[in-house]
Amino acid sequence: MTITNWAGNVTFGTDRLHTPGTLDALREIVAASPRLRPLGTAHSFNRIADTDGDLVSAAGLPTQVHIDSVASEVTVSAGVRYGELASRLHAAGYALHNLASLPHISVAGAVATGTHGSGVFNPSLSSAVTALRLVTADGELLDLRRGDPRFLGAVVNLGALGVVVEVSLRIRPTFDIAQSVYERLPWSRLSTGFREITAAGYSVSLFTDWTGPEINQIWVKRAPLDPALPDRWLGATLATTPLHPVPAMSAVNCTPQGGEPGPWHERLPHFRLDFTPSSGDEIQTEYLVPATNALDALDAVDAIRDRVSPVLQISEIRTIAADDLWLSPSHGRDSVAIHFTWKPDAEAVAPVVAALEERLAPFDARPHWGKVFATDPAAIRARYPRFDDFLALRADLDPTGKFLNPFLTSLFNL
Repeated sequence: MTITNWAGNVTFGTDRLHTPGTLDALREIVAASPRLRPLGTAHSFNRIADTDGDLVSAAGLPTQVHIDSVASEVTVSAGVRYGELASRLHAAGYALHNLASLPHISVAGAVATGTHGSGVFNPSLSSAVTALRLVTADGELLDLRRGDPRFLGAVVNLGALGVVVEVSLRIRPTFDIAQSVYERLPWSRLSTGFREITAAGYSVSLFTDWTGPEINQIWVKRAPLDPALPDRWLGATLATTPLHPVPAMSAVNCTPQGGEPGPWHERLPHFRLDFTPSSGDEIQTEYLVPATNALDALDAVDAIRDRVSPVLQISEIRTIAADDLWLSPSHGRDSVAIHFTWKPDAEAVAPVVAALEERLAPFDARPHWGKVFATDPAAIRARYPRFDDFLALRADLDPTGKFLNPFLTSLFNL
């Protein structure tokens, strides 16, 4: 059996994929295996989950969604996808603070890689975690809750501490969002209006192909009672038909637009749960820079647009509020994420990624842990104040290196 990631750009070095149906069975697999990696929905584009040992998925464990209305949190089995969790929360009158572009990703996988949505006041999805349970290298269970000195290091864990089997998340009352899309925002508006644009809604995304003097689209997700934006806004024009971020692709799999209010989980993601978001023929890269350096970082990318655009499908620009998780890409700083969805040509994309990283290095750009990047591990470690603390935590919980692979060994300089 050949196992690949969702996009097909990574073939795993093993054919041993376990999907145990009980927690006890999972614990036995972990305890017995000399080398093992946890696997979520395989939406990562690099070799973070790769192994020549055992792959273990928590997707086969009994589905659990337990809402504690007193504590305002939900406890969910790790393999549950965000879209499934969101539907159940909404039906019970609750919501998460945010969602990523795709509702198809698993809770544990998204949390472990610091995945995020958008919004100047919205931190990463991982920031909602209040507790987690994981199976450690010896097959034992470890429960960590905020307040434990290890907690802040264990949430965004890169799968290096164990197999997460349960996550508790902070929840809030359910709410509605209305989504509108604007087209053709002049690039010149960013220099004076970047904060106004990105703070114009609960969640805002800017899409560009880096080919012309305009931002292709702005997706603005706002509370229905917020004052309406005009049809002509900062030089951009309100779209009159639904759009897909990637030019020429059908909007049928996108969430409803046109300012029609709807439940948070049907508007905050860009794509609908009941559709495959794309063919998977793509490679993705993303870098998070301090919000204070956003315009300079965008100018740095713009300076090599002639190299970026020929291998690009679309680029997305989003904001993420700071959090306190040790390996979160938005740790300690409000951030702007510059995301690239590339054409599925790894050979052509690689030198462009290297050029981008050279341009963004002065801004201490932190790559998304689940995307393609080539940043020197020493440079990455220097950009995380608590990286050494995480290494100490990893060594304590996994002294034999059971959960390591070449990707992590290089990153951790082991």
